Amino acid sequence: MFVSLVVVTVLMSALLLVSAGAKSLRTRHITEQMSTLGVPQSMMALLIGAQIAGAAGAIAGLWWGPVGIAAAIGLMLYFAGAVAFHLRVGDRKGASPAVVLTMASLALIVLRAATL
Repeated sequence: MFVSLVVVTVLMSALLLVSAGAKSLRTRHITEQMSTLGVPQSMMALLIGAQIAGAAGAIAGLWWGPVGIAAAIGLMLYFAGAVAFHLRVGDRKGASPAVVLTMASLALIVLRAATL
């Protein structure tokens, strides 16, 4: 089960870092999407920081379980919020990836708890 935890953690962390990088570049696509969702540009640094912290916490959690669980809970809340923001504006297509990442965060919680 620990191998599954490592695989999900590494994939999730890589995805989070790529997403944080894309947000930090403030590409037109990201800027338009955030505007559509009603996320002010002043919040971008917070979102980037949350993603980097989530990735770092998930990786650190491979060595110290409680940190991994805390990071995964934070990620689950982050992505559940993303789902809510997408659905609030009627963007079902955009909500789908956030739903998948919410479930992946839940998987991290379950896997880390099972391997303590």
